[in-house]
Amino acid sequence: MTDNKAPISPKKIIIWTFLFIGAVIMMTPIIFMFSASFKYNDQIYELALISSEPTLSNYIYLFENTEFLRWFLNSISVALATTISVLFFDSLVGYTLAKFKFKGRKIVFVLILSTLMIPTEMLVIPWYILARDLGLLDSYIGLIFPGIMTGFGVFLMKQFFEGVPDDYLDAARIDGVGEFRIFTDVAMPLVVPALSALAIFTFLGNWTAFLWPLIVTSSAEIYTVPVGLASFSGEFQSEWEMIMTGAAVATLPTLIIFLFLQRYIIRGVILGGLKG
Repeated sequence: MTDNKAPISPKKIIIWTFLFIGAVIMMTPIIFMFSASFKYNDQIYELALISSEPTLSNYIYLFENTEFLRWFLNSISVALATTISVLFFDSLVGYTLAKFKFKGRKIVFVLILSTLMIPTEMLVIPWYILARDLGLLDSYIGLIFPGIMTGFGVFLMKQFFEGVPDDYLDAARIDGVGEFRIFTDVAMPLVVPALSALAIFTFLGNWTAFLWPLIVTSSAEIYTVPVGLASFSGEFQSEWEMIMTGAAVATLPTLIIFLFLQRYIIRGVILGGLKG
């Protein structure tokens, strides 16, 4: 009986070797982070991956003696609210630009795209002045309002909505369906891959956001997880074991998202590249 398995080429061996090395390099900081979360402060710099005296005291202290749970809930609330807002408004604007012909449509789209070329650091001061004038400093609304809409989301959704056949929309109009219901019941189900990718990227981006939450918040109960973890680092001493413990807990939602929704991420990125 002959073996029909094709021999492994040297090219594949080289590719898989580099991929393995890359995976090890990327996983090393995460492994070190989880390992350090089970160590005491004086053991952080030990080379041993597993401590000779592992402890759960860091996790117990984190949840019992700090406001980490409040920060965690704040981050989830802000990320979810921003994601829902982005999905609705970006989709609505993208649908309008893709399916309605009106004067100045291209100019509006170009202006929206131009916002992608402005670094976030340049927008922080206008955001802060606006939040101050509206009385939104140190509030949940102040954390959310800069991310209510995004230029990238509008661009992505417009590209996908342009691929929706107009015949479907016209058929719904003939049946007497209102424009908003056509948007929600006909067009939106046809762009689920784009919505999935946009939702995941928006949630993760707001979950890890640091600069704006650091600037707009001053009360510990309003902190998000990244800002709260930064408070463990002082001028003369840093509580690295608490930073690593908090970071380990904060990483779990992102790991869960990637494990269960990675096919949507990959599909959205591929389709987004093809549409672009």
